[in-house]
Amino acid sequence: MAWKKNLTPQSVYRRQLAIRLKELRERVGLSLADVGTRVEINQGSLSRVENGERGTTPLLVNALLNCYGVEDPAIREDILDLVRADRAQSKPWWRKYSAVLSPTRYDGYLTLEANAVSLRSYEPLLLPGLLQTPAYAEALITGMRLDLAPRQIKSLVEVRLERQRERLGGERPAKLWAVVEEGVLIRRIGSPEVMREQLRRLLNIEETPHITVQLLPTTVGAHPGLYGPFVVMGFSDPSSDLVWLENSQNSVYLEAREDVDAYADSFDHLRALALSPPETRVRIEQLIKELPK
Repeated sequence: MAWKKNLTPQSVYRRQLAIRLKELRERVGLSLADVGTRVEINQGSLSRVENGERGTTPLLVNALLNCYGVEDPAIREDILDLVRADRAQSKPWWRKYSAVLSPTRYDGYLTLEANAVSLRSYEPLLLPGLLQTPAYAEALITGMRLDLAPRQIKSLVEVRLERQRERLGGERPAKLWAVVEEGVLIRRIGSPEVMREQLRRLLNIEETPHITVQLLPTTVGAHPGLYGPFVVMGFSDPSSDLVWLENSQNSVYLEAREDVDAYADSFDHLRALALSPPETRVRIEQLIKELPK
């Protein structure tokens, strides 16, 4: 299994740039050593650019495109746009929250989520952050993160709300499909009113075309999700999908094709076992009625 641990994932733009530059080099039959000599760049540095491990500059990319004989202005501008986009994303909106994001590499997740076009999320213990109300998020973080001061908890809540605005709103929202264990909604987070507000939010958000929520009944026996939560993140071509795994101490992402396919298959299996969206709605309405007044 290809683990990427203790690393902040590169932006999707950098991944796309790396793929394009490597394809262009191989198309003209040049080795890294050949290009290094012609462009006067260290071979190791060029390799890291092609692997997406480091960013680069328009000056270097122009030199590489000249070396590869790329003359089409449209192609050159398209590739340079990737360079500019990657450099612009080096200062994301969540940077000011870095003190509370870094310990579990949450900032790495945000880097990927910011560019994903689809998110397939399985959660056995809590609601995905993109679906949480402010009150639910605050009660949840307060109970989970005993190491945080109130102001830090407030910061993490603000991050979740900004994520919701960025990824579920706007002109190009991400497509979110969440399979959530039924026990997540039975577990009382905060007061009954907090849970009531959260459940009603799910009823409202489930009507949004690009969001699908399914409950996995507690009566379902053994299933692939028992290994733990995961998110399969889809991106525009030519970037490949990734899987994100998180625990209390750290986070990792998987990018090997066989790993991503295995988690995608698991998600499809969980989706088939779960209640349909209409059935999920009926169950949520029932849970609201069961809450104490």
